[in-house]
Amino acid sequence: MDNGLITIAAPMILVHSLFLVTNPITKEVLDCLTNCSDIIRWSATIIRLNNDLGTSSDEMKRGDVPKSIQCYMNEKGGSEEDARKHINFMIKETWKLINSTTQRDNSLFSETFIGCAVNSARASHSIYQHGDGHGIQNSHIKNRIFQLFFDPITISIP
Repeated sequence: MDNGLITIAAPMILVHSLFLVTNPITKEVLDCLTNCSDIIRWSATIIRLNNDLGTSSDEMKRGDVPKSIQCYMNEKGGSEEDARKHINFMIKETWKLINSTTQRDNSLFSETFIGCAVNSARASHSIYQHGDGHGIQNSHIKNRIFQLFFDPITISIP
C-alpha cells in the first residue's frame, strides 16, 4: 500500500491544491505534509484502490505490474472475486476514517482543503467505475465524456 500511494498522482495533486486553497500556510500544516497527513493518505488510498478495481485486469493483460488485487490473491491464495471484495471492504473502511476526520473541528487543514481531498476520493468512484478510458475504451466512458462536454444541461424554471 505504501508503494501504491506514491505511484499515483493523488498526493501530489492534493498538496498542490492545499497551496491553492490555504492562506496563510502555517508551519504546522507544512510539518503535517512532511509526514503525509491522514486526509491525504486516505484520499489517495481510495483513489488507488478504485483505480486498481477498474483497471487491473486490463493492465495485467498488457503486462503491467501487479496491483492490489493480484497482491491480495498472491498473499492469501484467494480468487479474484475474493480479492475484489476485500478491496471494496478496504475502500469502505477508509471512507469511515475520512468521515470521522471531517467531523472533527481540530484539523490543521481548512474546510476547503478537506473538501478537495474528499471530493477527489468521491470522483475516483465515478472515474474508474468502467475502467479509466485510457487503457481500454468502452461505450460507458465515451458516453460520459460526450455528455460532459457536448450534451446541454437543461434547467427547468417553473
